[in-house]
Amino acid sequence: MAPMRDAQKRFGYADLLALPEDGRRYEIHGGELVVVAAPRVRHQLVVHEVATVLSDYGRRSGGLAVPAPCDIVFDEYDVVQPDVVFFRAETLPRVSLDAVTRVAPDVAVEVLSPSTAGVDRGRKMRMFARYGVPEYWIVDPVRMEIEIHSLEEGAYRRTQTATGGDTVRSGLLPDLTFPAGRLFPFA
Repeated sequence: MAPMRDAQKRFGYADLLALPEDGRRYEIHGGELVVVAAPRVRHQLVVHEVATVLSDYGRRSGGLAVPAPCDIVFDEYDVVQPDVVFFRAETLPRVSLDAVTRVAPDVAVEVLSPSTAGVDRGRKMRMFARYGVPEYWIVDPVRMEIEIHSLEEGAYRRTQTATGGDTVRSGLLPDLTFPAGRLFPFA
């Protein structure tokens, strides 16, 4: 007979809301509570630039860019705070400005940090695909590189890698182009 083990309770969004405010950022991955380390200055500079590019595009197209922290509640046991999310004009009517976001963004952006790179390229990428996020951008502030991944048949396919003067083109957001180097103001 196998020894009995205590079943670990899955952590849900209601549990997250019940936590005392402690200044930390949390996500829930498959019912596991994850503490997200505070980002470094380089990371935040890039997040600001990505949010600016997407905000400018949103003003022209009727969409909306939102930088972290902002909970995206896919379900009770999958809650994330991507560095930046973008909702196209046609998605925006389903997004409440005064309630938690339970709508998958059209674009999710993660800026890599040493402590999050593996999760961003693995677990979170699979989660975004599972919940139907059409486009996922991974931005590497050290390599000064952006990758665009498009959702195809339930999985992401890298459609572009850009650096320096390369022109970034979103397959999902028409008329959005910018030089990759724009995201790296410290270069």
